Amino acid sequence: MSVQTNLGGTRQASRKSSRAIRIGALVATPVMIMGLAACGGEEAGKGDSGKDGAKSLSGTIKIDGSSTVGPLTIAAGQLFKQENSGVNTTVAISGTGGGFEKFCAGETDISNASRPIKDDEEAPLCEKAGVKYTELHIANDALSVVVSKDNDWAECLTVEQLKKIWEPGSKAKTWKDVDAKFPAEPLKLFGPGTDSGTFEYFTEEINGEKNASREDYTASEDDNVLVQGVSGTKGGLGYFGYTYFEENQDKLKVVKIDGGKGCVAPSAQAAQDGSYTPLARPLFIYPSEKALGRPEVKAFIDYFVKNNKSIAEKAKFIPLSTEQESELTAAAAKLK
Repeated sequence: MSVQTNLGGTRQASRKSSRAIRIGALVATPVMIMGLAACGGEEAGKGDSGKDGAKSLSGTIKIDGSSTVGPLTIAAGQLFKQENSGVNTTVAISGTGGGFEKFCAGETDISNASRPIKDDEEAPLCEKAGVKYTELHIANDALSVVVSKDNDWAECLTVEQLKKIWEPGSKAKTWKDVDAKFPAEPLKLFGPGTDSGTFEYFTEEINGEKNASREDYTASEDDNVLVQGVSGTKGGLGYFGYTYFEENQDKLKVVKIDGGKGCVAPSAQAAQDGSYTPLARPLFIYPSEKALGRPEVKAFIDYFVKNNKSIAEKAKFIPLSTEQESELTAAAAKLK
């Protein structure tokens, strides 16, 4: 499933507006982040002279991929547009796998990913097509397991219990099947589709094998669909990125995870210090070398890297640690 998002306007990127950007982005019909300066038939990357005599930027940057990372690049694109009104940023959500498929086919400039590119599958496709790229670790995530607000029994789940719920061929039909202390409430599951990097990460960390999962659950690449499903079902349980829990904590309850050292709730600190195991993970963007040859794309990536902390915080993502930020700066400095 692909959800296309192209936002308009030049709103202030406060936490409130970032919230509106993110929620609206994944359910809206396509609209374009456009400014008056973008109108006309100018060549991409070129434009009229600015007030200081320098050439202003124009053109369209095409981005696709992870539903988790999508809201972050949407926020970055909107903030970038406040300073570069002639640049239009389109963000589609096809899942990490779907995004890499388009990226390696040369259809997009940047790919959003909630996992690294696959060395045995996706990287060879890019190489065959002559698509060169750089991996940039741009933010962190604490993959969150959530239940309905009406769930008053599940406060913490062990990795073993999550595996019992999600493993292929699982016989868990009620919450009592998970833990004898839980009620016999029907267990209704919601999760990302198979093209999602979140799906791959979760299944590997919880079930011990990528893409190994029970199939009798409601799947969607749109995390808002998952939010609605879990929140509207007393026995519901789902998982997705931390940002979506934060945005919907008024109608969802997050479950603490016991990875072997006690129950830990997802949080920025727990994701950065490594205590939220095994569901803390890095988030990535992949700009192509060809796209970076266009000044508007290079300027966008430079802006994203330079302002990554403030963009993450304003978009309510978990920012990089000091060490991770230094690594990002060093990686970005090598971009052509």
